[in-house]
Amino acid sequence: MKKITLILSLLVLLSVLAACGGGGSAPAAQPTTPPAAQQPAAQPVAAGDPVKGKESFATCAGCHGMDGKGIQGLGKDFTASEFVKGQTDEQLLAFIKVGRPATDPANTVGVDMPPKGGNPALTDADLLNIIAYIRTLQQ
Repeated sequence: MKKITLILSLLVLLSVLAACGGGGSAPAAQPTTPPAAQQPAAQPVAAGDPVKGKESFATCAGCHGMDGKGIQGLGKDFTASEFVKGQTDEQLLAFIKVGRPATDPANTVGVDMPPKGGNPALTDADLLNIIAYIRTLQQ
């Protein structure tokens, strides 16, 4: 009886090992990420829609005018702004999101530019649309 139990135990053990693939070499591990050359490049910030941006620009127009030429003592002229021309969309997005206090040495009008032009409801997509519209105003 002990021999039968031992034989059955060995058969069960062999069955388990066979089911688990015991005895053979493990398959080579497959890489979980493609090599760097095959990975997609980082996506740039999506370009905004200037038509939608013109609609949202009303927030900015209170200081910069609907034509973007600025209102003296309130907001700068976007149409000839070297600052705007020298910034990427990503940089302008970051700038608009934080604004510029009147105490900032680079603030030449002496009036706060509040974050998001004072409209916290503007999303990044809205701001990118506004940036796209501002770009159409530049000379």
